[in-house]
Amino acid sequence: MENPQAVSTMYLEMIKDKLDLSTLTGKCFGLQRRGNGFDMKTYSKVGACLIVFSVVLIFIFQDTALDSITRFATTSFSDTGSEDSCLSRNQSVLYRKSSPHKPSSYLVSKLQSYEELHKRCGPHTDSYKRSMKQMKSGQIDHNSSDCKYVVWAGLAGLGNRMLSITSAFLYALLTDRVLLTDQEYEMAGLFCEPFPNTSWILPDDFPFKSKLRRFKQNYDHSYGKMVQSSTFNYSTQLLPSYLYLFLSNDCSRHDQLFFCDQDQALLSKVPWLIMRSNVYFLPSMFLMSSFEQELNKLFPDKETVFHHLGRYLFHPSDRVWGLIIKYYQDHLAKAEKRIGIQIRIFHAKTSPFESVMDQILSCIRKEKLLPEVGTEKSIASPSKNQTSKVVLVTSLFQGYFEKLNKMYGEHPTRTGEVVAVYQPSHAGRQRTWWNSHNVQAWAEIYLLSLSDELVTSAWSTFGYVAQGLRGIRPLILYNRTITDPPCGRGVSMEPCYHAPPIFDCKALTTTVDTGALVPHVRHCEDLSWGLKLFNSS
Repeated sequence: MENPQAVSTMYLEMIKDKLDLSTLTGKCFGLQRRGNGFDMKTYSKVGACLIVFSVVLIFIFQDTALDSITRFATTSFSDTGSEDSCLSRNQSVLYRKSSPHKPSSYLVSKLQSYEELHKRCGPHTDSYKRSMKQMKSGQIDHNSSDCKYVVWAGLAGLGNRMLSITSAFLYALLTDRVLLTDQEYEMAGLFCEPFPNTSWILPDDFPFKSKLRRFKQNYDHSYGKMVQSSTFNYSTQLLPSYLYLFLSNDCSRHDQLFFCDQDQALLSKVPWLIMRSNVYFLPSMFLMSSFEQELNKLFPDKETVFHHLGRYLFHPSDRVWGLIIKYYQDHLAKAEKRIGIQIRIFHAKTSPFESVMDQILSCIRKEKLLPEVGTEKSIASPSKNQTSKVVLVTSLFQGYFEKLNKMYGEHPTRTGEVVAVYQPSHAGRQRTWWNSHNVQAWAEIYLLSLSDELVTSAWSTFGYVAQGLRGIRPLILYNRTITDPPCGRGVSMEPCYHAPPIFDCKALTTTVDTGALVPHVRHCEDLSWGLKLFNSS
């Protein structure tokens, strides 16, 4: 009789190696019927597999709870009109390594409280309907304990949107607001609902739903414009029922008053805040004294803010998840080491192909990411003892992949290692308003986040999201004419805020270095004027 303990050990080892569940079930239950039934050996194997399968499910749910911070393993979203399932929420543990960065107990508690708030105040609830009436009438009931909201509306590419959504969500956590996201066609079907038994999608009956995209910096209800023109009345009895916050990369000094404590005290009394942003403005909240104590309790490790919130918020929809696991199983699953190289070219004239390619190769050699190739033309037959590495290239252009693929496809490596190079797509140019483009972008960001090592392009929000979800400090390809060194290890895995305020909130006419005010908010490695979070040590 086959040893059931040996069967158990085999399948537990498979889970430790993060193989997919379909492999386990196939090996466990893909049994051959003999004659008119199964023999005793088969029954023994079935029994052992059922035990192991139960253990595996417990393992999955526990690890998923750690990675997602709260337990959503059995949450159903069928009542909200959104997806009935979210396979990635549970199956991600089979592909993604467990995070070494554990959330604070206070953050877990805060998120649980937020889920209750969102469930009570979310779309189509009684509280939501009452608040909608106040907004339409323009009359605020200051004695009401009803809900308050922040509505996110995005700009630019998917990476920018995911970073600004995360920033808006942290603001909602800090101010006890409910986050609703305006997900137009280009973002439809990308993410699972993050909060149980409710939705974070702005309903179609929202009064300004069809006009949000036309809201510009000079919109009449823009906070910055109203302050600048001195038309804003600071009396709590005359406050508007909603305000528009323009927090994009080109926002004005008056728009940036949002980041001042004295303005937050006033904004807290407005029930509806409509926020348009394309940047990771989150670091600026760590400069505000009114949020300082709460943020320190939520994030004692300042470098993990996006890591925890990003993993909590963003789960690929079943549609996207199917693309991810198919590509992973076809190309990446069998490799002993996976290396992601993310290449973003902002200006082709200042970043010619050969220069960027030389920089990539120099970085690979300097950091010993891949083995050197020999001069021989023939590739030796792989032996059992050879290790294998897979390179995943993401870029709008195909040339970088072709160069790497030709190098390792036509020449043997000096170490005998086998190197395979893949690129999922090469769109040629960014198509932000195409839903299919964003589906592909999200799949590739997620695949990059499964890498053991990451090389990213300076200034790229695409790379920021991948490194944050993965939870590692990447090697950054510097965006400059001096290519020595070609790349450098990031000092923090947090994304960079590209357009931070530079004025003193107490003396608005005074310029100040906001990267020198507190130890954990400093300038970015890849952008000298940007801000990002670091561990103060």
